Amino acid sequence: MGRIIHVDNSGFFRKAMRIFLAELGLESEAFELGEDAINAIMSGKVSCLITGLELSDMSGEELLNRIDLPSRSMTVIAVTGSDNEERIEKLRAMGVKATINKGKDWKEKLREYF
Repeated sequence: MGRIIHVDNSGFFRKAMRIFLAELGLESEAFELGEDAINAIMSGKVSCLITGLELSDMSGEELLNRIDLPSRSMTVIAVTGSDNEERIEKLRAMGVKATINKGKDWKEKLREYF
């Protein structure tokens, strides 16, 4: 697996995700702000983006629109605390491969993609 970017407004969840990915032998870069994640994505090839939907400076959907997701060859996984089916369908239409709830079994569900 190549470069992994993770962006989420929760410091706790960013730390938990970094530890989890490290346990899988994967390195990741974590960001709180969507703007910082966009800059990192634009600066080089990214194989996987894991994004929250409520970022400190924008929504996950805005982040995806700004990086022009259809033109990129990267896997995008949205991790959210919401089960809003309408929002999940919209994300899939935008090119998001998976939407995972931040509930207690997020690690098991995310492991399927690595």
